[in-house]
Amino acid sequence: MSTARFELAAAGSDVLNVVGAFVGGLFIAGALIWAVRLGMKAMDQELPHPRPEEQPKLPPTGPVHEVREAREPDEVPVPPDGRERLMPYQLHHAGSRRGKDQHRKRWLPGSSGSFGSGGLGHR
Repeated sequence: MSTARFELAAAGSDVLNVVGAFVGGLFIAGALIWAVRLGMKAMDQELPHPRPEEQPKLPPTGPVHEVREAREPDEVPVPPDGRERLMPYQLHHAGSRRGKDQHRKRWLPGSSGSFGSGGLGHR
């Protein structure tokens, strides 16, 4: 075999690689265009965005401020008549209630955060 045949074979495989990469790129570009058009169709079927006059407004009294309160757990009542368990309709609506002590609890000076945090711990 002469070197001319090897050069021709090498050039032929390079052309196939380039054509394959080009076809793959066209396929990916086509898939992206299809996905964008599909998304645009889905957006056209959605409800329109609210107009500026339909946006929520502040109440006349001004902005509502955050309320902080200490909560404590509400104990589960004991079942009456010695039954095994309470049914959901026999329980309260909320699992906690407003605490009697509303002062915010602070860490003691010199105490660490939690177990294993690397602090000095209680003395």
